[in-house]
Amino acid sequence: MSQMSKLKTQSGSNRNLLLLFLLVTTVIALGFIPTINHNVATGMQSLITSQSSGSALGGNIGVVFDTLKYERSIHILAMLLVGFGFLMVFVRNHGYSSITATFLVVSLALPLYMLIKSFGGHNFSMATINIDTFLCAEFAAASLLIAIGAPLGRLKMEQVFVMALLFIPAYILNEWLILESGFFNGFLDTGGSVVIHAFGAYFGLGVVTNTLAKFKNAPNIESDANSNQFMLLGSMMLWLFWPSFTSALVSPDRVVLTAINTVFALCGATLSTYIFSKMIRGKIDIADIANAALAGGVAIGSICNMTNPGYAMLIGIVAGALSTIGYAIIAPKVERFIKGTDTCGVHNLHGMPGIFGGLTGMLITGAVGVQLLGIVATVLIAFLAGKITGSILSLFGNKELPYSDADEFVVAD
Repeated sequence: MSQMSKLKTQSGSNRNLLLLFLLVTTVIALGFIPTINHNVATGMQSLITSQSSGSALGGNIGVVFDTLKYERSIHILAMLLVGFGFLMVFVRNHGYSSITATFLVVSLALPLYMLIKSFGGHNFSMATINIDTFLCAEFAAASLLIAIGAPLGRLKMEQVFVMALLFIPAYILNEWLILESGFFNGFLDTGGSVVIHAFGAYFGLGVVTNTLAKFKNAPNIESDANSNQFMLLGSMMLWLFWPSFTSALVSPDRVVLTAINTVFALCGATLSTYIFSKMIRGKIDIADIANAALAGGVAIGSICNMTNPGYAMLIGIVAGALSTIGYAIIAPKVERFIKGTDTCGVHNLHGMPGIFGGLTGMLITGAVGVQLLGIVATVLIAFLAGKITGSILSLFGNKELPYSDADEFVVAD
């Protein structure tokens, strides 16, 4: 077959795949039409009823709290799009792909999560016209963004779409099992150290396991001053809004405590990262500052509303040290073990600190067995689901130019 024939065949295949994606997107949209979805119809009717009842507040102070949660939800959207997006542009000449992948998975994860959760029984479904459901959808999107950080630069954009489609149901399954099913009563993970961060990290590692051979001739991951500065911008956006992430669903009387604990944990991790980066490497690696400084926010998640600022800062110090050691020493060993490349180091920033955060929950609940079982179950489900997803993604071939925008984007010469 000539080169021209191959290109035509590939173009036709891509067009069919894009049409399939358009169909999937349309079906998701149709799933929110009230005549199709009883959950949506009920929510819309409830909204109309409350508006016609007279008072703007309807006598319900919950409306005020929902409005405050809405403000935090916008902070989280800033984390998802600007924070995660720019954190991942450290790969030189891959910025268009990183930002577009961020747009793509957030745009798919939010409605897909809410659609799935609008069906099912009493112990599963959630009200669709509801700020808590929207916040939970944002948490799912955050976990997905963590997961795509592992294979970043080695997935075609259509593979990113497929990965998102497969990730969200797996995430919902684990979330239901650990937090809602009743099988793990007493498991503490308020801000998602385990269910959000560790799940995303080990799903991503499952995707990249045994993929090293497929990319043996791929170029090295490279960064430069410009890409690193954009990465720092993303990191600072995440740092800035992380208190809104951890306090999004806590009771109103715990919001201030949660915010202070989160900031103190981030402070501890930032200072610890600087110290350990210089101790281990001799000079500071800017990637450590951009990533490991956030580990305090990951680790404090489990007990963010149940501890005090002193312990929070200590947790941050340990998490920052653990993450920096991960990037400097542990990462190469893990990649050799799984035979895959973890591009963004999600194991170092979200995996190990997430597990550490989950372990701190034992200090609060005393339920050692439940906490350990919840962590182990999450890691196993995430890794196995990621491994299955990786096998499916391999059916779509390999990215033509790893760590480059040039094969899928119009780029300047």
